[in-house]
Amino acid sequence: MNSYLDVVAAYDGQADMLVERYEAVSSERMLAEVLPVIPDGSDSKLALDVGAGTGRDAAWLTSRGYEVVAVEPAAGMRRIAAEKHRNDGVRWVNDTLPSLDHVYGLGLAYDFVLLSAVWQHVAPADRPRAFRKLATLLKPGGVLVMTLRHGPAPSGMQMHPTSTAEIEGLARAHGLEVLRVATSSDQGGRAGVTWDVIALRMPDDGTGALPLVRGIVLSDEKSSTYKLALLRAVARIAEYAPAAATPAPEGRDAVEVPLGLVALNWLRMYLPLVRARLPQMPGNVGIERLGFAKDGFAALLALSTAPVELRVGAVFAGEQAHAIASALSRAAHTIAKMPATFTRYPNSDMQVFGVSRGRWGGASATVLDLETLRGWGQIEVPGHLWRAMSRFGSWIEPMLVAEWSRLIRVYADRMGLAVAPGAAEAALAWVEPVRTTALGRDVVQRLLGRGQPIECVWTGRPLKPNSFDIDHCLPWSVWPCGDLWNLMPAHTLVNQHEKRDRLPSAAAMANARDRIIGWWEAAYLEDDALRPRFLREAAAALPLNDAVGTTAVYDALNWRRLRLWQDQQVPQWTPANALT
Repeated sequence: MNSYLDVVAAYDGQADMLVERYEAVSSERMLAEVLPVIPDGSDSKLALDVGAGTGRDAAWLTSRGYEVVAVEPAAGMRRIAAEKHRNDGVRWVNDTLPSLDHVYGLGLAYDFVLLSAVWQHVAPADRPRAFRKLATLLKPGGVLVMTLRHGPAPSGMQMHPTSTAEIEGLARAHGLEVLRVATSSDQGGRAGVTWDVIALRMPDDGTGALPLVRGIVLSDEKSSTYKLALLRAVARIAEYAPAAATPAPEGRDAVEVPLGLVALNWLRMYLPLVRARLPQMPGNVGIERLGFAKDGFAALLALSTAPVELRVGAVFAGEQAHAIASALSRAAHTIAKMPATFTRYPNSDMQVFGVSRGRWGGASATVLDLETLRGWGQIEVPGHLWRAMSRFGSWIEPMLVAEWSRLIRVYADRMGLAVAPGAAEAALAWVEPVRTTALGRDVVQRLLGRGQPIECVWTGRPLKPNSFDIDHCLPWSVWPCGDLWNLMPAHTLVNQHEKRDRLPSAAAMANARDRIIGWWEAAYLEDDALRPRFLREAAAALPLNDAVGTTAVYDALNWRRLRLWQDQQVPQWTPANALT
């Protein structure tokens, strides 16, 4: 055995033999000494079980009220867990330490993280990275419990020595406090095997990211609004297009975001500001002194009667496509040269953002998919800052807008310009694509016209031309998204009088699964024009983990629903037929 993958293969091969031994162990007895410090699982708290094995501990956590995400890389273990605990509502993920890339892609934070009988398999060289990953998945006040094995390793199974001293040192390095340490015998009665159980807690946000953002926004020297624009452009991606980010190479705690996507958000923000002739630096009115506001940007500015829809997945042609490419190139150059270079950590010359420029060679941008947007390069965002933007975007965004508005008024006062009350705030409002369901309605009418039956995805009731609405599965009021995957046919009475602006519950999603997938296939995937748009939009917004197909999109939508519920505590709704 010479790798963690060998350990996974060993567990996979021995799963049927190990299941009886594992299931005979009591989770409550094993964790008895730390039970008082494990958070109560009520109020829909979220737990992560890493190395969940046969699902024993995951099922126990659901019995304590937790929503549980269980990570297990051995396929044999996951198969057994699905059989033994099929009714426990555990969400299973195939992932491994030390990277946990799939788990990170979900964007969730946890009240409780359990690592039981796993640490001995993590190589000492990988442990600092693995612990950092675990620590950064905790919510403020979240608890991490680890069980550490001592004693001889079974034949054919690689294990490494463990110690509470090592964990306490890692905890200090990452700002976690040690709550309790206890020793216990082996419940399986194996000779010479003992266990340490250690409980740790994240006492606050544990990252320093929010003070960093506050310092850049309120204290950092700014000769223009560019730093605020960069922060806001990245924050919008973290909250609304998190799937666009990929882990930074070499194990760094950072993500890489397409520079073209940051530039796209940059254009969306500055176009209305320039149209309103609101100064973005001293001496600036209109496009004066704004290095990016030339060529393609000027062409886009001239389209005031028919503004283009700047979003991932949009398709352009002709002169419009040339203008988009030119504007994105100038914006990317400005971002890399100015705010990314001069946004630095407090009392330091160290840059917060790293930029690697691409070699965009296209004369036009006809399809704004993620592959195209990566053509301008990547911007590296520190992991703690990315997580803060993902989890606390609803607090960060208003702070950025307020300071941006204040700077505009300061610049205007210096120039003797009058800015009408509310003008800056109005121009800074993030204008989402028009809330339209027209395309979804057209598809339903077309399919009904062909004689194809269409059902309400939530209840299964047949729909007629005058009895349906197009529902935003994830409500527009809390997550404005008009992507095709989010548009679903629903009976008018259900949409307007029952679901309304509530989030579908886990039961509602499970009950509607086949109807949702059937709708996507009939409405979008069998249409040569809509299929690529559907897949592009899903890839940008949902944690697909490179998977394709309607089943993968449904699973990713369900993960996004869970995250929205955890982050914003949106009221949930379950149709009556999902309870029977």
